[in-house]
Amino acid sequence: MSLKTSNLPFKARVDHEVHNTIMRKAVVKAQETIGANRQKMVDELGHWEGWRDLSKQIRNHVLANLDAYLYQLSEKVMENGGKVYFAETAEEASAYIRKVALEKNAKKIVKSKSMVTEEIGLNEVLEKEGMQVIETDLGEYLLQISGDKPSHIVVPAIHKDRHQIRKDLSEKLGYEGEETPEDMTRFVREKIRQDFLEADIGISGCNFAVAETGSVCLVTNEGNLRLATTLPKTHIAVMGMERLAPTFQEVDVLITMLARSAVGAKLTGYNTWLTGPRLAGETDGPEEFHLVIVDNGRSDILASEFQEVLRCIRCGACLNTCPAYRQIGGHGYGSIYPGPIGAVISPLLGGYDEFKELPYACSLCNACNSVCPVRIPLAQLILKHREKMVELGKTPAMERLSIFGFTTANANPTLWKTGVNIGAKLAGKLIKNGKAPITFGALGEWTKARDLPQADGESFRQWFNNRERG
Repeated sequence: MSLKTSNLPFKARVDHEVHNTIMRKAVVKAQETIGANRQKMVDELGHWEGWRDLSKQIRNHVLANLDAYLYQLSEKVMENGGKVYFAETAEEASAYIRKVALEKNAKKIVKSKSMVTEEIGLNEVLEKEGMQVIETDLGEYLLQISGDKPSHIVVPAIHKDRHQIRKDLSEKLGYEGEETPEDMTRFVREKIRQDFLEADIGISGCNFAVAETGSVCLVTNEGNLRLATTLPKTHIAVMGMERLAPTFQEVDVLITMLARSAVGAKLTGYNTWLTGPRLAGETDGPEEFHLVIVDNGRSDILASEFQEVLRCIRCGACLNTCPAYRQIGGHGYGSIYPGPIGAVISPLLGGYDEFKELPYACSLCNACNSVCPVRIPLAQLILKHREKMVELGKTPAMERLSIFGFTTANANPTLWKTGVNIGAKLAGKLIKNGKAPITFGALGEWTKARDLPQADGESFRQWFNNRERG
């Protein structure tokens, strides 16, 4: 998988998802449940806005000093016995991991959940070499066996209900048990337990790397990650270059915000800190540790007016409150990064040609701004994308022509008056029962979903003048 998850046109994806009743019901339930739990944790913590300010300051400080902290991190990792590779592109990152896997003659690889490995399309690269790559996060595993794609950055299988999951397990793995979360989870756990023992390499993401100690912080709700990073002889951690904290003191703040914002909990089930490979005399941990630090366009973002998006800690809070996401789910966006954060970061990483519609999959309601734990102004950045696309000529030709005509008429009082009078007469004749006979283009889409008031054929100025005379 890479950044792009679908080759269907945006409108086709959206049309499919708005008619996916199972997905919409599941997403609504998840948004309401997570939202309610989050609010409880926010109220319990107290001084939430102050915590948000502090988190923003920490992330801004890291971004302002990113080069220094990356250098410090790499030095510490190597001092601890690990290896560090800086990858400028997704291809370089995947190629390095492929090289390590081939050198180890790896046949089986276990992975914990990682957005950045999906961003760089790692699984496909390794599978082309004949390696078996097994996702061990429960949600990711369920999607992998069914050939599906994640639709949420924290809860990847949020779009499925237990009936679909039971069906997938039955068809793909021969499951014959009950349709309960406990029974299905137990079945999957037993299936992949042997994979952990047989794996040659374990691959993980990285929630935060600690520059001061060279440690990797991993936050999960399942025990799979600890098995994936300690049982195989080689552990490869892959991180976006911005996912840093200076010390554990800052990590403490960010984890406090992450758990509450992501799933509405004080802490996630497992908080794991790994500092290099197994040392002499130790019995647990990998013999070899690699840290792959991925740029893949982040340096360009850092130098742009979109820099603030790099504060993101991948909590998914913006998805959990977004009304657009509630309607079209994650698959409607066609990116591994859906929702408001995806509408900002996907065009930056993948380009406007691939993701030009995403900044318009937003009502600019500012709900995402109000919940972001690091105060990313997502709505404003989405609006900035729209401005950039206009500047670059990426908007549809008909839209540009319409705007040109509108601005020309606005600048000429005679044209404006004539146009308004003609428009009023046409509206009076054409609008019937709240509908206009326009079925094409953006205006057709807009009118199709709205009941229009019955027009009387007069412009406001005409109506006012007639009223004055009367």
